[in-house]
Amino acid sequence: MPASPAERPVTRRRGARVIVVAGDEVLLQTDTDPGLPGSRFWQTPGGGIDPGEGSAEAAVRELLEETGLALEVVDLGAPLAVRRVTHGYSDRILIQEETFYRIDVERFEPVAAGLTERERQRRVGTDWHRLADLPDPVWPAELAELVAAPAAAALRDLGDVEESTVPVR
Repeated sequence: MPASPAERPVTRRRGARVIVVAGDEVLLQTDTDPGLPGSRFWQTPGGGIDPGEGSAEAAVRELLEETGLALEVVDLGAPLAVRRVTHGYSDRILIQEETFYRIDVERFEPVAAGLTERERQRRVGTDWHRLADLPDPVWPAELAELVAAPAAAALRDLGDVEESTVPVR
C-alpha cells in the first residue's frame, strides 16, 4: 500500500531533460513505480542537476548516462521550456524545477550504461515512439506541442504540474 503524502519523504531539486527527436520519432524511457506493480509511464531522458553543474551540462551528462548519446553543451542550443513538476511515487515525492532542451539526431540504438541503482530498479526500457502515436501517460503531457514548436520559439513556461503514480494533491 502506498504511503500517504505526509508519510513520503520529499526531495526538492533542479533537473534537466532532453527531448531527443529523430524524424517523426521521439526517444522515451519507460519507467515504473516499484511500489505499484504493473505501473508504467514514459518520459524524456534527464534527471537531477549535480552541485556546481548548469542545466545544459546536466542534460548532456544525463543523456550520456541514460542513452549512450555523447553530445557537447553547444549541441543543445537554448532551453525550450521550463516547469515545476511534482512527482508522487509510492515511496517518495520529488519536486523538481526542470529545464527542457531539444536535440535532433539520426536514429540510434540507446544504451543505458550509467544508471544509478535506483534508476535500474525503476527503468523498464528506452525506445523510439512515433510522435503521432505517443504512449499514455507521457511526461511532459505537452511533449508533442514542444516538438512541433519552431526552433526559434521563445522559452515556454509550462507552469506547475503534477505527474504522479500516487497523487500528492
